[in-house]
Amino acid sequence: MITAPESPAVIETNPFPHWFQREQAAALADYESTPAPTRRDEAWRFASLKALDLSAFVPAPEIASEGKLINASTGLGDFAARFVFGNNALVHHEAPALPEGVIVEPLDVAAYEHEALFRAYFMAQPVELGSHKYARLHKAMLTGGVLVHVPKNVEVALPIELFYWVEGENSSVFPHTLIVLGDNAKVTVIDHFKSADGARAFACGINDFHLGRGSQLTYAAVQDWSRDTLAFHLNSTLVGRDATATALLANFGGGYVRGESLSKLAHDGGRSVMLSMNLADGTREIDQHTLQDHAAKHASSDLLYQNVVDDAARTIFAGIIRVQEGESQTDAYQRVRNLLLTDDAIAVSMPGLEILNDDVRCTHGATSGGLDPDELFYMQARGISKKLAARLIVAGRFNSLVERIDNEALRDRLRAVIADRLGV
Repeated sequence: MITAPESPAVIETNPFPHWFQREQAAALADYESTPAPTRRDEAWRFASLKALDLSAFVPAPEIASEGKLINASTGLGDFAARFVFGNNALVHHEAPALPEGVIVEPLDVAAYEHEALFRAYFMAQPVELGSHKYARLHKAMLTGGVLVHVPKNVEVALPIELFYWVEGENSSVFPHTLIVLGDNAKVTVIDHFKSADGARAFACGINDFHLGRGSQLTYAAVQDWSRDTLAFHLNSTLVGRDATATALLANFGGGYVRGESLSKLAHDGGRSVMLSMNLADGTREIDQHTLQDHAAKHASSDLLYQNVVDDAARTIFAGIIRVQEGESQTDAYQRVRNLLLTDDAIAVSMPGLEILNDDVRCTHGATSGGLDPDELFYMQARGISKKLAARLIVAGRFNSLVERIDNEALRDRLRAVIADRLGV
């Protein structure tokens, strides 16, 4: 089983300062005292709870293929910084194009060298969408991750690229990306979550983003764990006044994936764009929960999730647009599109509204359907096989999300990932 952080062997190798180790011990106690989810919990009503058994998972060993992973950690041609983690440990980093004052450091280093920043922003937003228990486990077991801090009025022209690898049967990893932007700062960050050997693993990852006034964050996560991996990916985004956060999540791997994304528009004029492309096949399950929390005036949010479900796979979506009392002139959209490729594929969609104010414009909805016969016929009439035609249609659906990313290099990288994953 996963080793508790108060074990003497773990404390000896824990890279964090003692004050944070004490917080980790408290987080472990909270994890152990919190009941496991049941079907009586609304946030877990449709989930396959048997998949949450953690008894077989163990601490990830030291990485055995360090050189191979470093060589495989390529994506963008030019980058401001690149960090590579293998089984929770930093194995490589380079930062050829970081502007002065920008911090990109491992979290354990940041906890010492930038303690005030770390204390103010690390996991500062409560987990509200059902996975509090697993967020506490993440904190208790954390050893690796990255802090990105862009100070006021600084733009990082090239993207920052982070790779999190897992290797070894039943290994457990706990990736964490913390992004803090000062007023009018701008940055693009891409996370890659990858399996080195295709073995079954447990991944419990968190990212938390904090945007100052007028700042701009473009973020993408490409999740490609092994097909047997149990994965949690929990996101919290706090959007400042007149700031814009754009996040695209791509789920191509994992056996059971639980995703939770909370975007809080905490100050007037903030904007949040939440995008997700999800490809589920076999008997895989992708379970996603979102909250667009409007806690300020003149704020806007736009959510678009595209699920493609094949074989006997399942996707679950439950999302809420919440407009708090007195927060007028809200503009919020929530759309879920499910493409079902077989009769056995299942997509459960539960979009919802929680509005405590009259002066708002909020829309939500979900659609489900199969491939358009006319589209298939058009392609087959031009010599394209039915199988390839279906893949091209899926690629087109996903690329429509990519086009909303405001960074050409990142768009090109995401298109290449989609083409490779779909074989088109």
